Amino acid sequence: MANVFDANMLKKTFLAGTKRLDSKQEWINELNVFPVPDGDTGTNMTLTLMNAVGELEKLQENAGMDEVSKTIASGTLRGARGNSGVIMSQLVRGFSKEIEGHKEIDKALVENAFDRAVKTAYKAVMKPKEGTILTVARATAEKAAELSKTDLSLEAFFTEILKYAEDVLEQTPDMLPVLKEAGVVDSGGQGLVEFLAGALDAFLGKEVALASSDESAVSGRAENSTRVIDTTNIATSDIKFGYCTEFIVNLEKEFSDSDEEEFKEFLSSIGDSIVCVSMDDVVKVHVHTNHPGDAIEKALTYGSLTNLKIDNMRFEHTEKVIKETDKALAQMSRAERKEEGSADILADEVKTGLNNLQTIGEKLDVTDKFMAELRKEVGFVAVCSGDGLAQIFKGMSVDEVIEGGQTMNPSTDDILEAIKRVNAENVFVLPNNKNIVLAAQQAAALTEDKNAIVIPTSTVCQGINAVINYIPALSIEDNTTQLTDAAKDIKTAEITHSIRDTEIDGTKILNGDYMGIGDGHMLAAGADLKDVAVRSVKAMMDEWSELITIYYGADVTEEDAQEIADLLEPELEDADIEVTYGGQPVYYYIISVE
Repeated sequence: MANVFDANMLKKTFLAGTKRLDSKQEWINELNVFPVPDGDTGTNMTLTLMNAVGELEKLQENAGMDEVSKTIASGTLRGARGNSGVIMSQLVRGFSKEIEGHKEIDKALVENAFDRAVKTAYKAVMKPKEGTILTVARATAEKAAELSKTDLSLEAFFTEILKYAEDVLEQTPDMLPVLKEAGVVDSGGQGLVEFLAGALDAFLGKEVALASSDESAVSGRAENSTRVIDTTNIATSDIKFGYCTEFIVNLEKEFSDSDEEEFKEFLSSIGDSIVCVSMDDVVKVHVHTNHPGDAIEKALTYGSLTNLKIDNMRFEHTEKVIKETDKALAQMSRAERKEEGSADILADEVKTGLNNLQTIGEKLDVTDKFMAELRKEVGFVAVCSGDGLAQIFKGMSVDEVIEGGQTMNPSTDDILEAIKRVNAENVFVLPNNKNIVLAAQQAAALTEDKNAIVIPTSTVCQGINAVINYIPALSIEDNTTQLTDAAKDIKTAEITHSIRDTEIDGTKILNGDYMGIGDGHMLAAGADLKDVAVRSVKAMMDEWSELITIYYGADVTEEDAQEIADLLEPELEDADIEVTYGGQPVYYYIISVE
């Protein structure tokens, strides 16, 4: 067997690794430290990689190394879900970046690529822990560095690396006490090992079904995993520059970093809302300007143009506002229209028709000032699971609520698209789950036309309290601190059931027992649901606790929740207790104490 491999083998091994991971995802899900029916590490990692599979399958068979590696990196980055998925995407990104520019991969390049992959992944995690997927990845890189200096064949090289990764995975319970107590290895590390095992099988020529047509795999594939610049939400409300100008430059000469900087500076001198992205031999350009011809002339010095599009924003917005205003006013009653100043009423119909317009002019004049108010200063994106919880966020004027949580973490792209849909200069993102924070931060980093700020809320209760504490009069920086501090003030208990026998925090838990999990530790467990809920609340209470809110889920009734409130009331006389419909799956109750 040759001691190098090409782009076609890279593609084959990636597909095979993803396929094996897909086949093992349910088993990996069950390795969750807490034995709850919401483990989703395997699913998150599979869907992250699967987002690139669809794009890989579109490539021609003779696609080169750069094309294959960039497709893999872009697809996994935008499809990343959950902490494990984000880390996996960063490993892939670092590996892909290192092999760019090479036609073949040998042991030395594998060593460098593994090293860069690990460094890239570690940078993505604020506080890396030993005994996780990062440990297994680092061990893989260290073994590759050790073996690359030997005369081993590539086949033996990869086989030894995988064996070492498996050995380190088995040691993860000794590195992370919570794993040892639960009697499991790290689920993310197991996912990485399964991916590497599948990739090795393909490299060794074993028969592997590479098609991604399985329903379980296809269901998670994003419709479009390539990096597309979406300009629909770029600010156009300030019509200082009247022409939205877009085009693609097909480069005919070198376009260096300094060339890109020079081009951006030129575009800045003639307009605003600039997007200038260089990728291989093309440059995607978007600019608002009063002189589109100048932008075109400058671009022609770098190459030929395609996809040229110039829109008169003043005309478009005037037409749109008049049309939407007429539609909104038509929905108002005849009596309302006769009332003097009725145009000043912020009717829901008008607000909807004008796309969250903040202020309506006294006579609905289409002026520059009127148009500038289309884009507001601050917006919100929140993630939650349950129609009741979604309505709570919407009732607090959260612009976009993403369906997701423990059983299905939204991808980086899901969050990015939600941010784009919010018509605001600054967007606060509330992941409301510790396993979604990294994906949210990755989405914020990819946001190009507005300021996205992630408040690292780990529970939906923290997210609700963060929104409540937003103060419009404060600056963005001060509100970021305000919302983050407000989230920390909330204690949360999530009540669910166990799916296996285990022992956590010294508490023995039987399969089917109810558990109260509070901010990463066990509060209570037992065979009686109401008793576990009550004991969980008591475990969170202290002398400063004033309000208990019980959000009841899809599998219990309001009467059930009220019984818990009634049981708590005699013993917690100084605290107010509220019962609210959440509608969440998996968790019978989510209970906050503040």
